[in-house]
Amino acid sequence: MKNKIIIVLLLLAHVLGCAPLMTTIAPPTVSVTTFRVLPGQELVPTFEIGLHVVNHNWTDLKLEGVSYQVELEGHRIINGASNQLPVIKAYGEGDIVLQVQPDLFSSINLFADLMSRPRKGLTFNLHAILDFGGLMPKIPIHKEGTISLLE
Repeated sequence: MKNKIIIVLLLLAHVLGCAPLMTTIAPPTVSVTTFRVLPGQELVPTFEIGLHVVNHNWTDLKLEGVSYQVELEGHRIINGASNQLPVIKAYGEGDIVLQVQPDLFSSINLFADLMSRPRKGLTFNLHAILDFGGLMPKIPIHKEGTISLLE
């Protein structure tokens, strides 16, 4: 009987000791702030993708990585990942700026499509996944829109 009481007390101490680790972490709010073509003379343009992250938690969020894919006019032209990311302070905000270049051959297909049907803007689909590591779930991001070609 005495052994059972000791085991129950040890289990109770273990559960109570782990309770602080089981606190709920709210997922951060992520919004797309920029998606634009950067000025330049290269054959393949460089795009800037800006993400704004709001941390609603009592603890800092260290971003382990981000992976992303971009389609322009239905052509998947950008795939990439980065681990050069900021720490988002507790109850704070931070920005992630990615400068990416598209795949040359996919860009050629897009260029051929644009030459056959000229337009004033490009439709885009951005898919990204933010990985905060640890117990935090990965945050998927999806954004659709149009990039103006008249700037």
